[in-house]
Amino acid sequence: MTAQSSSRPAPPSGSWPAAGAPSASRRPPSLWRQTALQTWRDARAGELYLLVLALMLAVAAVCAVAFLSDRLDRGLRRDAGQLLGGDVVLASDQPTPAPVRELARKHGMQTVDSLSFPSMARAPDAQGGGSRLVAVKAVGPTYPLRGALTLADGSKAGAPAPGSVWVDPGVLSALAVKVGDTVLLGDASLRIAGQISNEPDRGAGFMNLMPRVMLAQADLPATGLIQPASRVTYRFGVIGNEQSVRSFTAEAKQALQSQNWRGVRLESLDSGRPEMRQTLDRATKFLNLVALLAALLAAIAVALAAREFANRHLNDCAMLRVLGQPQRRLSWVFTLEFAMVGGVGSAVGVLLGFLLHYLFIGLLAGLISVDLPAPGLWPVLLGFGMGMSLLLGFGLPPVLQLASVPPLRVIRRDVGRPKASSIVVLGAGVLGFAAVLTALSADWRLGLLATGGFAVALALFALLAWLAVLALRKLVPQSGAPRWLLLATRQVAARPAFAVLQVGALSLGLLALALLVLMRTDLIDSWRAATPANAPDRFVINIQPDQGAAFKSELEKAGIKDYDWYPMIRGRLVSINGEAVRAGLFQEERAQRLVEREFNLSHSAELPSHNQLSQGRWVPGEKDGLSVEQGLADQLGLKLGDRLVFDIAGTPVESRITSLRKVDWGSMRVNFFVLFPQADMPDLPLSYISAFRAPEGQAAALDRSLVRAFPNLTLVDVSAELHQIQSVLEQVSMAVQLLFAVALALGVVVLLVAAVGSREARTREFALMRAMGASSALMAAVQRAELLGLGALAGLLAGLAAQAMGWALTHYAFDFAWQFKPWVLLGTTVGGALLAQLAGWWALRGVLNRPVVQTLREAQD
Repeated sequence: MTAQSSSRPAPPSGSWPAAGAPSASRRPPSLWRQTALQTWRDARAGELYLLVLALMLAVAAVCAVAFLSDRLDRGLRRDAGQLLGGDVVLASDQPTPAPVRELARKHGMQTVDSLSFPSMARAPDAQGGGSRLVAVKAVGPTYPLRGALTLADGSKAGAPAPGSVWVDPGVLSALAVKVGDTVLLGDASLRIAGQISNEPDRGAGFMNLMPRVMLAQADLPATGLIQPASRVTYRFGVIGNEQSVRSFTAEAKQALQSQNWRGVRLESLDSGRPEMRQTLDRATKFLNLVALLAALLAAIAVALAAREFANRHLNDCAMLRVLGQPQRRLSWVFTLEFAMVGGVGSAVGVLLGFLLHYLFIGLLAGLISVDLPAPGLWPVLLGFGMGMSLLLGFGLPPVLQLASVPPLRVIRRDVGRPKASSIVVLGAGVLGFAAVLTALSADWRLGLLATGGFAVALALFALLAWLAVLALRKLVPQSGAPRWLLLATRQVAARPAFAVLQVGALSLGLLALALLVLMRTDLIDSWRAATPANAPDRFVINIQPDQGAAFKSELEKAGIKDYDWYPMIRGRLVSINGEAVRAGLFQEERAQRLVEREFNLSHSAELPSHNQLSQGRWVPGEKDGLSVEQGLADQLGLKLGDRLVFDIAGTPVESRITSLRKVDWGSMRVNFFVLFPQADMPDLPLSYISAFRAPEGQAAALDRSLVRAFPNLTLVDVSAELHQIQSVLEQVSMAVQLLFAVALALGVVVLLVAAVGSREARTREFALMRAMGASSALMAAVQRAELLGLGALAGLLAGLAAQAMGWALTHYAFDFAWQFKPWVLLGTTVGGALLAQLAGWWALRGVLNRPVVQTLREAQD
């Protein structure tokens, strides 16, 4: 047979090409073109709206926190030398030891000396003679080693010239003086040469208690302020190359341990006011918690939206499979579509997060006082990792089922059991999502409590919802019940798996919302309770015992009835359970610093109202007992029953720990590390400390009256600082509530997606019931009953879980008091019912008002 006779004849014109030889005009579109066309059709049809919205909100919340944390961390590393006052700083309560200075010279390092202490600054009598307690800082000629001191006129400066001082604005206003005037410091008269705008080594943006007066170290002897018993902090800063800094640090640490210098330490960056650091730490933890919950909410929303997406594409996939579309091609089309949507949604979310973090920086301006560097690439990668793991890990598996089942099963609208490819994708997505959450939490305890709590809650929600569905038939009898209630319960019981899914999704969404409301309320309340509007704004120390009655009389004349009044005793811890105390016994730097310093001790027959017992018992009048602050006990490894010996003015005083107390150091109240539960300790030298709030409009007059009547006391006016603290707390609260609003919107998206997921099933059921004669009013009543019932059940379960998780988070992660709130259960139950009803109304609007024929046709389609 010839080649020509064996070849197939050409098909007739206008006929379909034979199988295996498609014409160019009938060739199927390329994979990328098919993916682009399907993505465009899905976007125009609104199939991707909720999916992309959930993704964008989650990525925005995560990236906002990540951008803020990244820039703060970069700024801290960049300005480390400025914040410390050098690459390494040796701080002590005595002049810097000579061997340390010799070490710096040996390594060829630049050095600077500074010393600081509190003292009274005065204006000349001709200018009113006002006085103010200030933080005096005497600096050497090489100050500062890093950065530059900035004055109010914008100029950069170093140490002030001999005979002059730099001052904070608070000094000018308190003394009613201006730049160029004279200020009296001890026995010296010094000219005010400039107003400080920014002091590079003052700390990481945290506020000092007293305004600064900076002078040249050469002027210090003329003031006569440094006496043998003066409490002075000496700082010796050094800078050098990386190798010399490492060598100096190692040798200095070795010298500290071998020489056993008391009161000497190498400082770290962890400095600043503990109450403000605690505030910022709690705010950061809450922002991380909100971002975690937003990510978990987004996972729920994406999974539900993808399930609805798969249901809506069953008919399309059926036709493609019947026409011979391969499973692999369908899988690639959906994978590429979700990858494209995930990339676009993640990019928009990253951009929104970048813009949102600028609002945080503006709201936290009271704490963030340095110019932050540009953010790095890490937050962007984290955002894209979050977005892609969410969409591909939780959204793609149900969609891949469409390509993995026989055509007949798709036509029956049954995607079948999960296939291996879907399970693998889901597993990879969950692992990636878990990795992103771990990186985001920055606190393993917080991350474990949030994710573990949600996982346990989901299992409990599913179990309890299943039991509730099984009990419906028994609780609602066949006869005697209203028709709408009977139909609603039977409708729920007929689809138990769907009901469990819907209750579980609603419960998790409501749990996140309830938890955010609880934590936000508790967090902000704890801040405001720490510094209430009537917090003391005056602290008075060095009140002698024979001045007590007269001092109290002065306060009563001014109308002050509520004030703190405690004895104050200076003592050094010298022994724990018979073993001498030395810094080398402790590993942590803070514990070493604590045992090197003197403690402020006190005694009181009654437990202070602003302290809370955490262990043991407070027994008034107990002679051999003492109460220790919980944080100090944790740092030094102290426990109930330990015996401590304090050296008080050369007299050893030994007592047994009988209780531990929790103290809020940010409360603006008088607090002590150690308290003796006794009314009187007459054998010990002491003075008194008082804290009170000055009456409005009488503060300045009262201050002058007290200083004239008791020249020896030191009065500290913290009204400006208190106002600043309260202002900063309000700023932090606003930042917290800003991200809370983002998570709240994401929770609403979850509720909407859960309601939309039931639209198709309800459409078919309503079509059949209306065709059988059910009225629209009856169907509306059935819909309301079902939605209200499922929402109320989900709200009740969410409220119970929120109380449990709220207790765990406040106790283990945030460390503030938690109280059971019964209104939460009522609020979540009613709120769940109303939100489910509103979300259902939005998702199912128009279904009941359409003609029966149209509804049947849509149900059939």
